[in-house]
Amino acid sequence: MDVGVFIPIGNNGWLISTTSPQYKPSFDLNKAVVQEAEGYGFDFALSMIKLRGFGGPSQFWDYNLESFTLMAGLAAVTSRIKLFASVAVLTMPPPFAARMAVTIDSISHGRFGLNMVSGWQKAEYEQMGIWPGETYFERRYKFCAEYVAIMRELWATGRSDFKGEFFKMDDCRLLPQPTAPIEIIAAAQSGRGMAFAAEYCDYNFCAASGINEPTRFAPVAGRLVEETKRTGRKVGALVLLMVIADETDEAAWAKWEHYKAGSDLEALGWRDVQANADPNQDPNATKNALLNLAEKDRPPPTRQGVLIGSYANVAAMLDKVAEVPGVQGVMLTFDDFLIGMDQFGQRIQPLMKSRSHAVAA
Repeated sequence: MDVGVFIPIGNNGWLISTTSPQYKPSFDLNKAVVQEAEGYGFDFALSMIKLRGFGGPSQFWDYNLESFTLMAGLAAVTSRIKLFASVAVLTMPPPFAARMAVTIDSISHGRFGLNMVSGWQKAEYEQMGIWPGETYFERRYKFCAEYVAIMRELWATGRSDFKGEFFKMDDCRLLPQPTAPIEIIAAAQSGRGMAFAAEYCDYNFCAASGINEPTRFAPVAGRLVEETKRTGRKVGALVLLMVIADETDEAAWAKWEHYKAGSDLEALGWRDVQANADPNQDPNATKNALLNLAEKDRPPPTRQGVLIGSYANVAAMLDKVAEVPGVQGVMLTFDDFLIGMDQFGQRIQPLMKSRSHAVAA
């Protein structure tokens, strides 16, 4: 099973709390995290793109770096780990994103890929006057499909005359071409999104939920497997999980309870209001799947799946993730990234059967 890290490009990582570790994003912090990841044999690192935070007492994600620029810098100070930047497709034309990708491909010597962000939080785009209107919610995966088609055509042939509903290329040129295939990631859960991922992407994030339920996401991965049977393409499922570990279960749970006590309900509420602006009624869409969960399964201060416990128990739970059909890897977040990376690399990974190759390396 591949392992990646979702690097802290936004302040406070993925815990929406005033009692969790508080920090601002910086290049130095992310360089330290990614270099540690590379040293521990991680397969990839990914940075999100977030253009407006959730506010609240924690000012959650009000501080954010830019994804392409950050990954270009990290490409220059690493040598093996694969690096994925996130492109907010509404903010730049596909040929420009394609050229930026080729540039980082050159810096990294073929270690670069792209995560497609279709745009679910309209406040990010309204503030800049580029939100295309409410109909975009229904059309965003068609938009992304054209976007990826143009980039792949430019990367493969150096030119594009693509004509679609959203984009029209007129002898568009792109040289040099990338030195290695630039892989594409999506984070689609709805029916339309899964179809897009199966047709155009190399990986798709399958949302996890709950606490210490490492295989709860299996039905989502199963839907991706079924979609890829239709397209005949290989698309690996990636699972996003937070790890909160310590010497004992009791010590790890004590940290979780401390973070819960400081949950920033104002920031969480603002995020939920933004998510609910999407009228999509598909029960598999991320926002609807969350709303249909019992509160115990989506507790503050985060909305992602969480693994809490001793190093041995976390390792065992991650091995269960690896057994789910269709799973290619996990992308991890931590309460404290630098401490968490060391805990994973030194105490958890050596106990994982699904990572024996990384330990041996």
